Amino acid sequence: MALRIAIAGKGGSGKTTLSALLCRCLVERGIKPLLAVDADPNSCLPERLGITVRQTIGEMREELRQDPESVPAGVSKREWIEQLIHEDIAEAPGVDMLVMGRQEGPGCYCYINSVLREYLGKIGGQYRGVVIDNEAGLEHLSRRTNGQVEVMLVVCPPNVIGARTAARIVDIKNQLGLEVGAVFLVLNPCDQPLGPDLAALFAQSGLEIIAAVPTDPHVSAFDVAGRPLLELPADSQALSAVRGLVNDLAERRLL
Repeated sequence: MALRIAIAGKGGSGKTTLSALLCRCLVERGIKPLLAVDADPNSCLPERLGITVRQTIGEMREELRQDPESVPAGVSKREWIEQLIHEDIAEAPGVDMLVMGRQEGPGCYCYINSVLREYLGKIGGQYRGVVIDNEAGLEHLSRRTNGQVEVMLVVCPPNVIGARTAARIVDIKNQLGLEVGAVFLVLNPCDQPLGPDLAALFAQSGLEIIAAVPTDPHVSAFDVAGRPLLELPADSQALSAVRGLVNDLAERRLL
């Protein structure tokens, strides 16, 4: 059964950067093949991983909604949807990529989302791990599109807004009864220890801070140049922090 790690947090908190670095560190640790799922409508993870995606799930859903008769004769609608999803998976060395994309048009997507959830459950067994870069509102988690998640990393800046965001995400998880195992905080960017007042505010969320990712000029330079973070040099401080995170998860026997 695949290890599922979901990344959550406010927009602009660095979820996608953490997701990309996490994919690199997991593959380095031998957890492959790995499936990266970009569940944020503002899809950036393919670029951060250097993977070209043919079509998003959102685009596939729209095409099927607009032309339901496109299902070939002799093939059930469920089988056809699963085949389309399978074709949308982009392959790269060590990491495969599935992009959820936007849900553009009006109308109910419940059936397709149900098939998607079941299909992700099926293909999950083909991978050692699944990393899910979620949108800010936890939409895919709330619809249970991701299925069960063993580890959720909540990414927040080291400030009051970040502490409130952490508490809000915990509330959402509890209210929805989401199937999530261990939940941890990741501070990003964080270049110095938290002061006592701010540390106490974060502690109110009930979450342990498992990592603090520092500001890294290498990451900024790669973003500007459009280079994948899989090519970051070994002395990258952000990469080192995420390696430490992965080692910590391994020591806790969560990998």
